[in-house]
Amino acid sequence: MVEQLIAVFCEIDDFCKEYNSNFVRGKNQITGEAPAISRTSMALSEIMTITVMYHLSHYKEFKWYYIEKVRGDWKEYFPKLLSYNRFVEIMQIITVPMILYTMKDSFGKCSGINFVDSTSLDVCDNHRIHSRKVFADFARKGKSSTGWFFGFKLHLIINDRGEILSFCITPANVDGKDWKVMSHLTKSLFGKLFGDKGYMSPKLFAKLWDRDIQLVTKIRKNLKNKLINLTDKLFLR
Repeated sequence: MVEQLIAVFCEIDDFCKEYNSNFVRGKNQITGEAPAISRTSMALSEIMTITVMYHLSHYKEFKWYYIEKVRGDWKEYFPKLLSYNRFVEIMQIITVPMILYTMKDSFGKCSGINFVDSTSLDVCDNHRIHSRKVFADFARKGKSSTGWFFGFKLHLIINDRGEILSFCITPANVDGKDWKVMSHLTKSLFGKLFGDKGYMSPKLFAKLWDRDIQLVTKIRKNLKNKLINLTDKLFLR
């Protein structure tokens, strides 16, 4: 796993050099201001590498991964390693570069077989919805297959190899069938797009068909059955 660690770090470090020269040292093109960076002895590429390697490891909890693996086996590779509490505090500084890195180097290629779904990103417990303060101006109340929640929705499309093709984050009250969302997600796709019953919509099907994308969903019990070939049925599973 050390070889993988070195390979991931080299790739991320090359990206961070470009990121630092074009974004950090300059001005944010959106706000016109230089972004605020927390003071830390660790390099941005080191923080990102540790975070990425966690998702490639077998650990289910970040705390034990950091204590056992990073501070244990990999301590010599990170000479300015921080304590666990301090590392968690500064992880927020990698949000923007991590998103840019994912969009630039980590997306897969469309093979003609695509899968779409969404998941909830809760901001707070349902009992605290009326007294919430975090993301109060951005998050909304929405409903998923597991019930009501307050926060955001992550909309995701992957290919048949599990590689991310596109994603976007919306307030929780935005439906996955919303054309603005689907138009953004599918702008570079082709072939078939498989989704659950929540994506079943004649209007959405027609608009995607005009983009040479066939939307394939399961049929609800109260609708007449339509012929779906065996291959499509297997992909829907």
